[in-house]
Amino acid sequence: MYTIELDDEELRLLRSALGSYLQAFGHNEADVLRGAKHLMIKLPDPAAAAAAS
Repeated sequence: MYTIELDDEELRLLRSALGSYLQAFGHNEADVLRGAKHLMIKLPDPAAAAAAS
């Protein structure tokens, strides 16, 4: 297991990049698509956290 620390902007960028990948390229690589979707679920959403505060 690995741990990385991201600030809100880095996390936003990572979520955006994964989302763009899923929209543009994910339809051809089913295993990578499943993995990326699983990773997106695990990532916190900084916008939701800010709204809850």
